[in-house]
Amino acid sequence: MNKRLNVRKTHKMFINGKFVRSESERTYNWNSKQIKTSINICQASRKDFRDAIISAKNAFPSWKSKTAYNRAQIIYRCAEIIEGRSPQLIEELALQGISQSKAVTEVKQTIDTLVYFAGWADKYNQIFSTVNPVSSPYFSFSVLEPTGIIVIIPSEKSGLLGILGGIIPTIIGGNTCVTLMPQDYPLCAASLAESLHSSDVPPGVVNIITGFQSELLEHFATHMEVNGLIYFGENIDTITAIEQNASQNLKRVSICHDKDWMYNDSLHPYSILRTQETKTTWHPIGY
Repeated sequence: MNKRLNVRKTHKMFINGKFVRSESERTYNWNSKQIKTSINICQASRKDFRDAIISAKNAFPSWKSKTAYNRAQIIYRCAEIIEGRSPQLIEELALQGISQSKAVTEVKQTIDTLVYFAGWADKYNQIFSTVNPVSSPYFSFSVLEPTGIIVIIPSEKSGLLGILGGIIPTIIGGNTCVTLMPQDYPLCAASLAESLHSSDVPPGVVNIITGFQSELLEHFATHMEVNGLIYFGENIDTITAIEQNASQNLKRVSICHDKDWMYNDSLHPYSILRTQETKTTWHPIGY
């Protein structure tokens, strides 16, 4: 009897709650650092990115209107599912050249990060909102609202924690997002998408595409439907290009250092604040 070949996982993009290939049918060849194997990864085009933005835009009104408690429940469910899929994620991280011990630690820290931000869902607004002191016969209140559609360019040094370290604070605050998986660490994309898909995250809230940052960066920064952009990295040329292109429609740009996605440096509510806008209202005092 011939030796059986294992069924290989198909790594697709995640747009509007569906697993899709690139509309251009392009792929790039990814080689494992640990074993002699190569995998074809979808190479997203400008059209794929536009489809992801449309998906995020359509999902935004419904997602922002959910209660903070409901969003917390959904994110906590993500943690439960990823906990159950830990062996698979550890294996994928190891295939990408991360040591077994570091892979185990990264998966545990990812789960802890999900639980941490789920706990902040119904608290950050109370922390950052204010009653403003005024000397006239009215009240002045400042409260937070989601910015809208956020594009995330994660660190090129992480395949799991760095991705969710950008996604979770963004969506816990009521935003929807499109994120690009790092070119050298793409294997967790499909598994992460499957976990989000099974956790009651509505279609379009999180969209994950794979491809080349060098090709898509300009589209990320210039698309007129994008309200905010988060970049994890320290490349001066990339930062300059993002800020110049984002100025075309006054996107809110957040430049984060590489360490900001790491476990100990990312656990704070200011990660949520960077995707929020402040709304101030005035209310007369009745007599």
